[in-house]
Amino acid sequence: MTEHDLIIIGAGPGGYVAAIRAAQLGFDAGVVEKEEALGGTCGRIGCIPSKALLESSARYAEVQHDLKAHGIDVSGVKLDLKKMMARKDQVVKSNTDGVAYLFKKNKITRYRGTGEITGSGRVVVHGDDGDEELAAERIIIATGSRVAPLAGVELDGERIGSSTEALSYPEVPRRLIVIGAGYIGLELGSVWARLGAEVTVLEYLDRILPGMDAEIAREALKVFKKQGLTFHLASKVTGANVAGGEVTVEVEGMEPLVGDRVLLATGRQPNTEGLGLERLGVALDERGRVKVDTHFQTNVAGIYAIGDVIPGPMLAHKAEEDGVACVEMIATGVGHVDYSVVPGIVYTEPEIAAVGKTEEQLKEAGIDYHKGVFPYQANGRARALGHTEGKVKVLADVKTDRVLGVHIVGVHAGDLIAEAVAAMAFAASAEDIARTIHAHPTLAEALKEAALAVEGRAIHI
Repeated sequence: MTEHDLIIIGAGPGGYVAAIRAAQLGFDAGVVEKEEALGGTCGRIGCIPSKALLESSARYAEVQHDLKAHGIDVSGVKLDLKKMMARKDQVVKSNTDGVAYLFKKNKITRYRGTGEITGSGRVVVHGDDGDEELAAERIIIATGSRVAPLAGVELDGERIGSSTEALSYPEVPRRLIVIGAGYIGLELGSVWARLGAEVTVLEYLDRILPGMDAEIAREALKVFKKQGLTFHLASKVTGANVAGGEVTVEVEGMEPLVGDRVLLATGRQPNTEGLGLERLGVALDERGRVKVDTHFQTNVAGIYAIGDVIPGPMLAHKAEEDGVACVEMIATGVGHVDYSVVPGIVYTEPEIAAVGKTEEQLKEAGIDYHKGVFPYQANGRARALGHTEGKVKVLADVKTDRVLGVHIVGVHAGDLIAEAVAAMAFAASAEDIARTIHAHPTLAEALKEAALAVEGRAIHI
């Protein structure tokens, strides 16, 4: 039996970051991971490869459609999908190799296999070469999440697949049907639409991007439609069948849709099976997530959980913060994550980013607010870039002017939201942002102008 101060099951963003922070704090940490490459779903088959393809496909689309406006006439543009995929794979390898380097640098012991908690302070690693028993006073569950199933739609890993398959199609599908208009569906739907696929998106709700600000979602929908994506909202998928190399998708109340491939992107569910939680009596909630207190402690002493397996947004950066805070609480009794300012970003073109409350949430809570909106069209830098679609919206409390939410649809929205997150973390008012000097010409000026617009004082509209 090998002993450690701390054992972490899972080497995704939550697990590997927790391990590094633990090493910095003097813990001897052991990490159990079933995949050969470190980095979890995000690093291997999620965040990183999808962003690589989003970047490559955006450049391909730009050369095809947008460069003429800049006085650049390019002809004979060809897609080398195999090379594009190879670049994506190399980006992934660079990131996973980077995590492996950090493990070596911080003297973190890695165990290859699946982890099962067999008792107090005991973890068995089930590996290809047999079982190995580990011991530690504390164990952190960081096993992440997987694609949530949909009744009537069975994944076959070929014609009907998840984001994993959609990141590695061997050819551009002529007709791609995407089930789900959330982050993953819109991002990967955009990738293949840019590369030439006819993309149809089916969404059960009557809107795209559930949970995001409705006004921003409506603006984004208009842009996506201009880009050629077809949407069927308020559409309940009841089945999908493969025959003759095609997929027929059954939708309640409308004619079946026929496509070459189907991407199921209706959400994710926590990975808690096989960990021994039921035998140990670790409590789960109604959605199968591990119940934890404010210190990430489960109801069983010495067992903690972070990231996608506990309540909260299933986002890599949230999992990272969970990991750091959990380890710091174990070491010092003090740690903190402000879940009110976790940003969410959709890496489409344009990007969509948000932090804090939406208008709908403020209305439901009965909170009086002022709204400031500034269009990208009125921003000089956006005009120079040739990306003028979108807007920035700032929501502030009527009495205190404290910023309650910021919502952006537009180029580089994912970068712009960072200023809003920092401002809200320190309880800034809209006036604080408005009176902060923003360099000209920059896209960041749009946030300043939206903050000014909260009190009707925007300069450039």
